[in-house]
Amino acid sequence: MRLSWLEVSDFRSYRRMRWVPDPRINVVVGRNASGKTNLLEAVGYLASLRSFRGIPDAALIRTGAERSVLRGEVVTPDRTTRIEVELPRAGRRRAQVNGTRLARLADLVGEVRMVTFLPDDLDLIKRGPSRRRDLLDSVAVQLWPGAYRDQLEYERALRQRNMLLKQMGRRTDPITLEVWDERLSRAGARVMARRRAVVDAIEDRSGSAYRALAGDDTRVRIDYRSGWGAAAASDRPGWEAALRAALCEARPADVERRVSTVGLHRDDVKLLLDDRDSRIQASQGEQRTLTLALRLASHRAVEQSVGRPPLLLLDDIFSELDTERSAALARSLPAAQTFISTARDEDVPLPAGRRWRLENGILG
Repeated sequence: MRLSWLEVSDFRSYRRMRWVPDPRINVVVGRNASGKTNLLEAVGYLASLRSFRGIPDAALIRTGAERSVLRGEVVTPDRTTRIEVELPRAGRRRAQVNGTRLARLADLVGEVRMVTFLPDDLDLIKRGPSRRRDLLDSVAVQLWPGAYRDQLEYERALRQRNMLLKQMGRRTDPITLEVWDERLSRAGARVMARRRAVVDAIEDRSGSAYRALAGDDTRVRIDYRSGWGAAAASDRPGWEAALRAALCEARPADVERRVSTVGLHRDDVKLLLDDRDSRIQASQGEQRTLTLALRLASHRAVEQSVGRPPLLLLDDIFSELDTERSAALARSLPAAQTFISTARDEDVPLPAGRRWRLENGILG
């Protein structure tokens, strides 16, 4: 899978730009605030219809412009996919794939697969469990696009159940709650099955990648912890039954607090290095190496599952690594189209690929 060309107009800092990247490695070199991350963000947006930095669409439109437009083509051995997106300052976003307008984001899922690593990825370890749950869910979508609909269904059922609890106050409505318990449990079992499958797919690969980057024999373990009995089940029917039972048991507390107190949205995910909790017992260097290892492992799992490597985006990563780990990362990069941003050319020890100089919004 590769991006054959990209065009943007009035996107972030770019008035107009057309880019035909190298099919292998692309290193974008430029001063701070020159637009390197904006360029990678355009690639990411075309693939996912969202900013990988979590920025609202309106903030992606260049200051003073009324709309932003992105176009590009992604090529695989069996097809070419043309994606076009218009972001108006007023009104709804419009997106097309091969000339057909998308009615919803789910229609694009699976067309372009992509793995990113950003400086903020340390939050995967340093912050709360929601970041680690999101990691598992995002990898699940890359592996099985249908997982996206399951996640949406769980979130929708959870939102409706919480809304009902708020409306009820202390008054019980067991019949309606039963309906949402059933829907939440059914969708939750599907999401749980995907999360467990992702752990199986990336845990060993993360360990291998970590040892290659760190040059030691550290073991990596992904410890998924649930407070609603998921550990006692091993398949979808078991998880569905366990979640329904937990919701029923928690109903008095839920009615009292007016929120769903158990479920997948409360699960914890711990990332362990030799049985040490990386969040509180690992150095920052170990944490950064682990986040890189998780991304590389995810990339390899997706490549093996779909038979072709997804795009790989690395935003200003090499500057955060010492010389030895930079060299190790360079050796560990997969045979995929890769986009790397850096402020200093010498930080990226890659002899192969294309180096692009970014000055005044112009690539050369």
